[in-house]
Amino acid sequence: MLSRSRLIKFFSIMVALCIGAALLGWLSLNRYLETPIADGHSSTESIVIDIPAGFGVNQVAALLHREAGLKWPRIFAAWTRSQGQDRSIRSGEFAIELSMTPPEILALLVSGRNVQYPVTLVEGWTIDQALSQLWAIDTITSTLQGLTHEEILAQLQSPYPALEGSIFPDTYFHTRGTTDIDILRRANQRLQQTMNELWPARDAALPYESPWEALIMASIIERESGYNAEKNAIAGVFVRRLQRGMRLQSDPTVIYGMGAEYQGDIRRRDLETTTPWNTYRINGLPPTPISLSGRASIEASLHPAEGTALYFVSRGDGSHQFSDTLEEHNAAVRQYILNRASD
Repeated sequence: MLSRSRLIKFFSIMVALCIGAALLGWLSLNRYLETPIADGHSSTESIVIDIPAGFGVNQVAALLHREAGLKWPRIFAAWTRSQGQDRSIRSGEFAIELSMTPPEILALLVSGRNVQYPVTLVEGWTIDQALSQLWAIDTITSTLQGLTHEEILAQLQSPYPALEGSIFPDTYFHTRGTTDIDILRRANQRLQQTMNELWPARDAALPYESPWEALIMASIIERESGYNAEKNAIAGVFVRRLQRGMRLQSDPTVIYGMGAEYQGDIRRRDLETTTPWNTYRINGLPPTPISLSGRASIEASLHPAEGTALYFVSRGDGSHQFSDTLEEHNAAVRQYILNRASD
């Protein structure tokens, strides 16, 4: 039998070993938790992983090990359970930076901050161009292809009667699998918010009976010029023409009315062909917008510049020459259009 002193010594050694093992384990775990998953990589290097819905913590850890290089996936899973977060991990795509530590990765997965993809709907586009953009992006799920504009408008439930006047052009961020109608609904909400903000502050005595008519005017301004500094001046010309009973005579309205027949040039017979949008042939505004209108064009339609000009023509550099009389306008056309065509 061991003497009492030897037993005490034995148990002291065992306790010391246990404490040492626990301390070593604790230090090892701390080192594991403080070490980036891939040493030596730039903080900007990342890998996108897709966590399917219903994945458990062991499956998530194995996925991180396989695709992102996470070391000791079982330890990651066990530590996650010890934190009470094993049922809090979200599904979807996550951008895992290779400089992240395991706790940073877990925080990301629990936050649900999925990878966001941009889609841009451009000012001046038609709705068909906007839809084509949505359908060309593989992160967006198409649900609207094959539907008419009227059927899409019914799903959108816009307060406005046409799609061109229901969509605000901007860049919209989305997660993979977002549907096209989801993007359009967000764009419609943005437009309604913009009009609710801007319409009450409009100038007095404008020739519009509703926000819808202001959107129609904004769409024409949008197509006439991408030069923001001139939009208010262009709006001023159109507003004065409406107030005097003059036709708008806007080429973009002719082009919109031609649809697929437009091949890059407007001929005299196109100007003389009556369509609902041809403002050389109709009085007042066309029945619907002809493009997606950005904020600057909407603001211009509601705050047209004061002045006397009734005409304008493109100088060919993005800016316009404004004229008060038809005689001055014809001279500007000869200078900037006819002479350029003969060069």
